[in-house]
Amino acid sequence: MRLRRVIVIGAAAATAVLATTAAVLPGSPVDRPQPLPAFTSKALAARYATDSRMIARAASTASRAGNTGLASALNGMRRYHFIDFNPRGQGLAAEVIGDLATAKRVAVLVPGSDTSLTTFDSRGTSSPQGGARALAAEAHRLDPGNHLAVIAWLGYNTPGTLSPAVLTSGDAGQGASALRPLVDALARHGYQVSLLCHSYGSVVCGRAAAHLPVTDIAVVGSPGMDVSSVRAMHTTTRVWAGRMDPAFGARIFAAGSGGHSSYFKPGGISLRNLAYIALGDPAAVTR
Repeated sequence: MRLRRVIVIGAAAATAVLATTAAVLPGSPVDRPQPLPAFTSKALAARYATDSRMIARAASTASRAGNTGLASALNGMRRYHFIDFNPRGQGLAAEVIGDLATAKRVAVLVPGSDTSLTTFDSRGTSSPQGGARALAAEAHRLDPGNHLAVIAWLGYNTPGTLSPAVLTSGDAGQGASALRPLVDALARHGYQVSLLCHSYGSVVCGRAAAHLPVTDIAVVGSPGMDVSSVRAMHTTTRVWAGRMDPAFGARIFAAGSGGHSSYFKPGGISLRNLAYIALGDPAAVTR
């Protein structure tokens, strides 16, 4: 297990986040993801309705427990489309933006540290939901007729920014084990899949990458991918990175001059390039 370089983004802020991410069911581990539904309109609609009810029950439980921050976050999630949800531990959630039943391409956003159900959409475009929605909107702006669906994926127990776990790849290994079945299922259905991986999420993607059936892997704000080079990832996919050492072997794309949490900010060159990668248009990506 490799030691990781820590990316510290405001110790006080991170401490505050950690204090507000208590579980709906304290002390319970995160369960495995739900089995994926068939990727048909009918099956997806049924899953969305089921998970909406699960989210509503979890919100009520959190409210009764006095966890108002989590209850508020869950109540905000109820009206959206989820193909996975579990309130145990930090929680699992996978939101679909777009029409997955008719999509041809799917972009999966893999978040980094300090991500839980409470923070799933509390930090604007640096949150999984906010980033995924910004990506979908940018893709529509660039190509209004695109057949892209975006999945905001919180499928693993993310480490805290100030915790010892962020120094190792342990949580990334668990995340990679959860990510592979999702990607395999999407690819078997015929979708062209890309992974957009932020911060510690890039470690997850690095651990999952070997022989994974994806067209592109793009990392931003990356502390490394737990491998020494793209060659060591044992993948034939296009690997992209913003601001990474060229010696690593990734295709470097322009990511602008924003901070660690600005890569999905609307109007930025980073979001535009990530959208082109998600759309499967590598020639349009600027360096």
